[in-house]
Amino acid sequence: MLARTGRAAREVRVPEHLEGLSGLVIPGGESTTVEKLIVKDRLDEAIRERFRDGGLALFGTCMGLIVLSRGIEGSRRLRLGLLDVAVARNAYGRQRESFEAAVALNGLAGEPEWVGGTAPVTGVFIRAPVITRTGAGVRVLAVHGGRPVLVREGNALGAAFHPELTEDARIHEYFARIAENAGGTRGGGV
Repeated sequence: MLARTGRAAREVRVPEHLEGLSGLVIPGGESTTVEKLIVKDRLDEAIRERFRDGGLALFGTCMGLIVLSRGIEGSRRLRLGLLDVAVARNAYGRQRESFEAAVALNGLAGEPEWVGGTAPVTGVFIRAPVITRTGAGVRVLAVHGGRPVLVREGNALGAAFHPELTEDARIHEYFARIAENAGGTRGGGV
């Protein structure tokens, strides 16, 4: 999806892979497995350090949102704690209850990095988390069924759905622009 926006992208598996990047996407997947992998080589510490020094933007989709969150309801499991939201895992239902829905992007209207117009995006919700709490500094950019599904706090962006599973690259373009602003001269890709 990032290639569609004209940005270079690469896999990140160890802290050294973060060098030269201005943004990191933590995609959907199995959170228990990903959490173990990022701790193994201290990638979690490197992500936190780069994010806190302002040189790395983060985008978590579905499971990535869980990993970025400050709280997971009913769990003490590891998370990066860099986005002031709490989530409930799989709260939209099991695999067979996955669905697609139009998601209005009303909250993006005042965002300087947003150039995607007003048409809704298709939200692909697969065992998706529900955002149950947002901190004071978190901006709700999109809502579905009365619940926040796209949020931003500083250089951290989180989506409860999978924008990468559609043909619409607008949210990834938005994130790439956030990353470019965060990375300054350091930005060598996302």
